[in-house]
Amino acid sequence: MAQQLTFDLPSETALGRGDFFVSPSNAVAVDTIQTWHDWPQGKLLLIGPEGSGKTHLAHVWAAMTGARIIAAKTLPEVEIAALAAGPVVVENADEIAGNAEAEQALFHLHNLTQSNGSALLLSAQKLPARWELSLPDLQSRIQGSAMVSIQPPDDELLAAVLIKLFADRQLAVEADLVSYLLSRMERSFVGASRAVAALDHAALTQKRRMNRTLAGEILDELEQNGQAQDEPGQAAS
Repeated sequence: MAQQLTFDLPSETALGRGDFFVSPSNAVAVDTIQTWHDWPQGKLLLIGPEGSGKTHLAHVWAAMTGARIIAAKTLPEVEIAALAAGPVVVENADEIAGNAEAEQALFHLHNLTQSNGSALLLSAQKLPARWELSLPDLQSRIQGSAMVSIQPPDDELLAAVLIKLFADRQLAVEADLVSYLLSRMERSFVGASRAVAALDHAALTQKRRMNRTLAGEILDELEQNGQAQDEPGQAAS
């Protein structure tokens, strides 16, 4: 008889913004966010893949500090001097490469927060060396910033994410189904979200129980669809 996993899921209340699950893959990032007074030069880069919890952590930090949160692409639309008067979160900072106005605005914001003594948190998916910014002075300042990364998710964290995704849909699932999904699904936060959404949709439309049999069929379909997208198209014979 196969041994079932049981999950003693750690959680940390995100200051009124829900639970943020802490595991070895993100514990360093969580600790660094909480000890923001120790950031060198009062700034930090938070690096992590899509869906890894960067936005959640940014909101935790904003609640702690009273920081304003802004998307990097919208920086040219705001008054930078007013924004730099207090703590600031700039999300998806790596997405502005080649956008001259946004790069200039971020450069200006960086310099003003430094001179004002205001803390600055930048989130991104890519490491700074891969941002390919057009403004050399901004690139050098970004690369000179302290950085912390959210690591690829471990089983503990992925299990917590799966259970939360099901709970968000008002679905309670057994531990053996979570274990099965962990053993077969794409091991990423995006993969977890896709698997839960597809499984929920299939259970509703097919009026079937949400169990390992249905999960296996859904994961097979997701895998086949992923392979079809990766492979070049072939002409019909």
